[in-house]
Amino acid sequence: MASRVDRNADTMNREVNLIETITAKLPTRSDTLVGVGDDCAVIDNGPDHSILLKTDAIVEGVHFKKNDPADKVGHKALARALSDIAAMAGEPNSALITLGLPGDFDQQWVETLYEGLNATARAYDVAIAGGETVRSPERIFCSVALTGKVGRDQAVLRKNARVGDALFVTGELGGSIEGKHLDFTPRIKEAQWLAEHFVLHSMIDLSDGLAGDLHHICKASGVGAEVWADYLPVSRVARLLAKQGDAAKPAVAAALTDGEDFELLFSIDPVDAVKLKDQWREAFPETLISCIGKIMEQPGIHLKDEQGIRPLTWHGYDHFQ
Repeated sequence: MASRVDRNADTMNREVNLIETITAKLPTRSDTLVGVGDDCAVIDNGPDHSILLKTDAIVEGVHFKKNDPADKVGHKALARALSDIAAMAGEPNSALITLGLPGDFDQQWVETLYEGLNATARAYDVAIAGGETVRSPERIFCSVALTGKVGRDQAVLRKNARVGDALFVTGELGGSIEGKHLDFTPRIKEAQWLAEHFVLHSMIDLSDGLAGDLHHICKASGVGAEVWADYLPVSRVARLLAKQGDAAKPAVAAALTDGEDFELLFSIDPVDAVKLKDQWREAFPETLISCIGKIMEQPGIHLKDEQGIRPLTWHGYDHFQ
């Protein structure tokens, strides 16, 4: 349920600052092919495949409300991690679940949560191989550690976006707080199809808002980006919310900053753009795909709309603001 509000890009992102500080001196090993800084860690597993490692957590009052359907909370807990496996074009494998509960927990609620976890695991051929339960005095939380695999040197990273690349996004953006954040489809099949049919230069899943997650690609790749406001696939929900009074967030701002869309944002050579659109319509007729901009040499993210081109001053979600 995380309320994704727009942040000025000039404001220090405390979450990013914290992560950069605590990860600066982390120990590593020679078999760690990709460590901190991408959607998953990539670990050497021989000449054929690499192992993907991902952990994610949802917390009551931040990612879900106490009265949200427990099965949907369970789905979200696992599906968030699945979305990160998708961002690497990987295949999920096994999960461990850590559940934090108050002393007076409702056992039926927990059982229903696991019904949602189990159903999602079966849908994506994931084994829930164990876990841990602990007491959490104030809030329920559910943490998922997920493994996956990907072909050797086939993981799609954030760091290889190239100047001139076309930027694409799957699905629709904005307004996820009205329900999508609990009931979304991790783009595992779509990502694998993309990696099989096209050369993907970079990819990320949209969890903290397009403005924030595109910044991650740009920073990792040492590039900038131009986003075309008129081509953003703004959801109908976001458009309706934008009409609810003067204080409502504009629809374009919602598409850029709401977060928890769990769609794929990726970049490819622009010569493949038309081919991608044509083949995508045949492969995934019910899922929208949109070209929303391009990778630029100029640093920073710029927004192009009817007023011209200007620096994007909205930022993504920060847990500690």
